[in-house]
Amino acid sequence: MARMVPYSDYEKALRRVWPFNAFDDFMEPFLTIDNSDAFKMDVEDAADKYVVTAHLPGVKKEDIDVELNEGRLSITVDKKESDEEKNKNYLQKETSELHASRGVYLKDAANEGLSARLADGMLSVNVPKIAEKQNNATKITIE
Repeated sequence: MARMVPYSDYEKALRRVWPFNAFDDFMEPFLTIDNSDAFKMDVEDAADKYVVTAHLPGVKKEDIDVELNEGRLSITVDKKESDEEKNKNYLQKETSELHASRGVYLKDAANEGLSARLADGMLSVNVPKIAEKQNNATKITIE
């Protein structure tokens, strides 16, 4: 039992005996996929609303889905390559398909009065705040 290693620490335990730790540390940034930087997103708390700005250059509004579900604002981009682009014989192509989703929780977001605008590769979503937050907690007196 003394030699048992918790599953969450298994990778760390293997690294202690692996002779090429320096090589693994060098290669880690190249092998790690981080989808959080798929597109940049700014969230501003204005007085009576939230303003969420997503940086989406080269994306059409038909390729964007914006949804507010129980306070969670989700922006999903599904940009696909057109059939016209697939038939071309590229020597080098630096534009690609983009499938990404980012979200943020807005605790007092209202479900009405939402607006979104896409201009110059910037998606701006205005989410009004709830004017008066209802208190769902009920005080119970002890007898």
